[in-house]
Amino acid sequence: MIHHSPVNRYIDREKSWLAFNARVLQEAADENVPLLDRLRFLGIFSNNLDEFFRVRYAAIRRLSLEGETGEKILGGITAEKLLKDITEIVIEQQSESLRILSVIEKELEKENIHIVNEKQVTKEQGIFIKDFFIQKVSPELVTIILNDLDEFPLLRDSSGYLAVKLVMKPGWKDNGKAEEEVRYAIIEMPKNINRFVVLPDVNNSKYVILLDDVIRYNLHHIFNIFKYETISAHMVKITRDAELEIDSDQSKSLMEKISKGVLERRVGEVVRFVYDQSIEEDTLAFFLNRMSIDSTDSIIPGGRYHNRRDYMDFPTMGRDDLLYKQNVPLPVNGLSLEGSILQKIKKKDYLLYAPYQSFAYVIKFLREAALDPKVISIKITLYRLAKNSQIISSLINAARNGKKVTVQIELQARFDEASNISYAEMMQSEGINLIFGVKGLKVHSKICVIERVEDRKVKRYGFISTGNFNESTARIYTDVTLFTSHQPIMKEVNKVFDFFEVNYRVHRYKHLLVSPQYTRSKFNKLIDREILNAIAGKEAYIKLKMNSLTDFRMIDKLYEASREGVRIQLIIRGICCLIPGVEGMSENIEAISIVDNYLEHSRVYIFANGGNPDVFISSADFMTRNLDARVEVTCPIYDEEIKQELIDTFEIGWKGNVKARLHSEELDNKYRKRHNNKIFRAQLETYIYYRNKLEVIYEQL
Repeated sequence: MIHHSPVNRYIDREKSWLAFNARVLQEAADENVPLLDRLRFLGIFSNNLDEFFRVRYAAIRRLSLEGETGEKILGGITAEKLLKDITEIVIEQQSESLRILSVIEKELEKENIHIVNEKQVTKEQGIFIKDFFIQKVSPELVTIILNDLDEFPLLRDSSGYLAVKLVMKPGWKDNGKAEEEVRYAIIEMPKNINRFVVLPDVNNSKYVILLDDVIRYNLHHIFNIFKYETISAHMVKITRDAELEIDSDQSKSLMEKISKGVLERRVGEVVRFVYDQSIEEDTLAFFLNRMSIDSTDSIIPGGRYHNRRDYMDFPTMGRDDLLYKQNVPLPVNGLSLEGSILQKIKKKDYLLYAPYQSFAYVIKFLREAALDPKVISIKITLYRLAKNSQIISSLINAARNGKKVTVQIELQARFDEASNISYAEMMQSEGINLIFGVKGLKVHSKICVIERVEDRKVKRYGFISTGNFNESTARIYTDVTLFTSHQPIMKEVNKVFDFFEVNYRVHRYKHLLVSPQYTRSKFNKLIDREILNAIAGKEAYIKLKMNSLTDFRMIDKLYEASREGVRIQLIIRGICCLIPGVEGMSENIEAISIVDNYLEHSRVYIFANGGNPDVFISSADFMTRNLDARVEVTCPIYDEEIKQELIDTFEIGWKGNVKARLHSEELDNKYRKRHNNKIFRAQLETYIYYRNKLEVIYEQL
């Protein structure tokens, strides 16, 4: 039990997020994780950090530049101090990630996989590299000589660049006039060529070279018109503020405004400049000066290679033994991808838990609805979509079959704006009725309802989920989806769509918890009931599984429940601002985070209710934005079997002791202790749980 003054009631949100990313880095460092997956985790760590700087760091920096201390918003720390703390933590994490990469590379060598640079290649490999460069790379390269430019070129924040320094031969002249001694150039890394180039094998060993080094190997080919003595190239990258400025021009459509905002994001303020720490001082000074980057920005020394997010796509080279064994998604008990899914849902509710079970049921539901002559309408909310979305093609198919299709698509889904605009245009051209959200509110709910005429009456079917309707992320994000024809619930889902159409009319709900109107107050009531039950000596507990817990008022409510004796278990993957285990404040609260092969994304909320548990699934975390500034839907589970299933899977997560870390004020990511050295890996056990359920069914057949 921690003893300390009750002054410190919350963990800083940004530092808690950095602690989450440190857990991702722990996976990259873990010797029990397969080697190529360790590289993938390094890539995820780097990608996460890029987004953090583009969004969170940029927002705090804006506070600081506007002269705001931000202490109220930031929970007692000034914006300036927080920026300094973040930069220190990130520099430490970056150097740790480089150390881990170096260890992984040595381990790969033992597996006969060698990552080589331009100075380590054989003569034969050199011939291959030269040819590859001329055929594939050279036509894609953008190279700019910088000395004579009045304005420094615009650098993109998602690209990597080689900063090139040419020291010219003394007395070299061009057009009769003596040239400068030093010239600088910049080369943009081509984005549509894989960063990792597989070289021909040597004695059964695999060799990989980074695209950066392919370019370095061929620098003379690029700059052969210059008479230089020495040439060097070091990598630099920038991160820009990704805040989307929405034009207030009333004459423009929302789609036009967001398109413009996405374009303007390209020129957002630079919030981070990362450079190869072996770069020459004069080259670094030249770039910082010409780009007007001063010490108030986050200038971070890094290794020879940046954009390590590319390691997420490191080639497997046929070495599946160096990857996690992929479990085949299981079927859902009682549901078939062959027969009619609607006829099954008519009789009872079903739960789909992806990626343990196949996401194909969601596609099957929409495809069947598109063809069924009795279905008259389909309504769905879309937030993030796959690249070639089967969801979209199913909806277009339905529209072509004469169904009335209504799609609420969130154009402001961060970093997916351009993709969603392009899908919106595609659907619009097919006659699909599009709704672009509610003024001032993002729509984050994951709902779908179809209307079917049966015996001259309209019957509704649908699904409610904790995650995006995206078949790509459904392979790696854990999410639960409820298929139901429960008429009162489906009627209320329909009401949410009515609210999208007519925003000024706020509906009342008996079953669903809908943000921004009712979610907070309903959760408060549920917590209050547990408090009263605890005081009355009845069974009282709260079990919550979510991505992030940042809302101070909800945290205070959980502290209150803890003080009254309610046992609280929290499985929170990402940010947790609550401090568990503090006497007099939170001694009845335990909190863990699971970071493993799948990204934990489902939100499941369980309340003891005196021995007859209430169970909910939700699109909302306990974050202020989810409770007060977004349209979110939380759905009660009424089917006893499904209720038990969600309680069981929560318990499996809670028993985890391989990938489970303890949330704490120290943010030290300590692994949970194992009792009797018994290993229990929650994600693997969840898969086994569902597989065993199937085996029982097959035995009964």
